[in-house]
Amino acid sequence: MPGRRSAPSRTLVIGEALVDVVRTPDGTETRHVGGSPLNVAVGLAHLDHRVALATHFGRDEGGAALGTHASDAGVELVPGSDRAEDTSEAVATLDEEGRAEYTFDLTWRVPELPERTGHLHTGSLGALLPPGGIDVLAAMDGGRRSGTVSYDPNIRPSLVSDREATLAEVERRVAVSDVVKASDDDLEWLAGRPLDVQGLTDWLRGWRDLGPTVLVCTRGPAGAIAVLPSGRVVTVPGRAVDVVDTVGAGDSFMAGLLSGLLDAGLLGGPETRPRLRRARGAVVTAAISRGIEASALTVGRAGAFAPTRADLGA
Repeated sequence: MPGRRSAPSRTLVIGEALVDVVRTPDGTETRHVGGSPLNVAVGLAHLDHRVALATHFGRDEGGAALGTHASDAGVELVPGSDRAEDTSEAVATLDEEGRAEYTFDLTWRVPELPERTGHLHTGSLGALLPPGGIDVLAAMDGGRRSGTVSYDPNIRPSLVSDREATLAEVERRVAVSDVVKASDDDLEWLAGRPLDVQGLTDWLRGWRDLGPTVLVCTRGPAGAIAVLPSGRVVTVPGRAVDVVDTVGAGDSFMAGLLSGLLDAGLLGGPETRPRLRRARGAVVTAAISRGIEASALTVGRAGAFAPTRADLGA
């Protein structure tokens, strides 16, 4: 990975912040702050990037915990992010192998967004769930004029029942993004069937035709498949780790991937988009490897652990 370039502009993350209620097979229940966009924002801050979060939580006990968590990590909250009536919750039920299945009690609106020049990231529930999801799409579309955009669908089947309608909305957001990361579970749910490596690759190639420059599909311990700016498809190996749970693993991958691309000067203001399109495969693959390393560290600990540069050796 090339030396880190200065990044005068900050990354703006838009999406939900909530309280994760984690239930283990033995009946134990713990509460943690969470939400995919919050996790990505904290992950970027732990990797020494300037980041702001536009979200929606209440001025209650859960909201106070979310605000403290963001502040302690160095994440700036966009004013108005604490004006929900109540703080949303997600219940993560773990199986014997530590895999999480989620149910949600969630309300979502987008606060007034700052004018910005820099990278915008969004995904998960906040990018789709009405009424806020409409505003997120508008922000993504507008964000392309002032910087680059990334998107992680992070599909939650318990909240989206209409597969065809969801696919159409996901692809509207893919079309206004420069970088898209999806899991194999996301793509299989959208496809309505299991997908082998070729099937996953075909989905990424189809989405590339909509406009993104870099597309990545994560495959858990098997690593990731990616379509590079040149159009070449590569497979990046995973890491062998002892899994405690998978909570936040995809978010750590996303933060690591974005961190690597930001360090390489490939995301940020509008001048970075041409650089991303011309980027060498080795540079993009190194960023994907940083994402894999970050997610491997996360699954080795309970909860959505966000590694630092020292943890990664970056």
